[in-house]
Amino acid sequence: MIGRLKGQLIEKQPPWIVVDVHGVGYELETSMTTLVALPPVGEGIFLYTHLTIRDDAHLLYGFGREHERALFRALIKVNGVGPKLALAILSGMDEDAFMRCVRDDDSKALTKLPGVGKKTAERLIIEMRDRFPEWENGRDTTLPLEAANGQATHHRNSLADAESALVSLGYKPTEATKMLADLDGSQSTEALIKAALTQRMKG
Repeated sequence: MIGRLKGQLIEKQPPWIVVDVHGVGYELETSMTTLVALPPVGEGIFLYTHLTIRDDAHLLYGFGREHERALFRALIKVNGVGPKLALAILSGMDEDAFMRCVRDDDSKALTKLPGVGKKTAERLIIEMRDRFPEWENGRDTTLPLEAANGQATHHRNSLADAESALVSLGYKPTEATKMLADLDGSQSTEALIKAALTQRMKG
């Protein structure tokens, strides 16, 4: 089991990143919450990880906080919730916001997340309420090397990359385009993703 990685960030293509650890490149999928906190490519990072083994692939997921990984592991135990949906949930709201939704029976807020319909939202509330002890404790440190706000590496195709990342989370292409329509395209990919998701949850 691969529990943590410490190395150099050598590639960032939301939601995927590649971390070089002593010459070995590890490809990880991250939540957008973790991705927007990453430093620019070329700098060192430390991530908590979760490895999923399938017949056709070994998939590695990365998290900036141990608490976020704990919530991911609790989510994938819920009936009908796989790693992709769990990452979409973690990308759309942080751990505290998710906890409030569960405690307040706020299924409406959960249905704003891609792939979460009314029945899934209700199931999340019921099942996750019983799983809080598994991940609620141990508020840990944030990502050791967070990028300064607005200092992430800028890409000429940041809008296209942001749209691709949103689609990978489960939003339809038309939804992703609409979410980005009113945003400043000169921002970095990470900033665009964060703004689009924040705007979506407020709407």
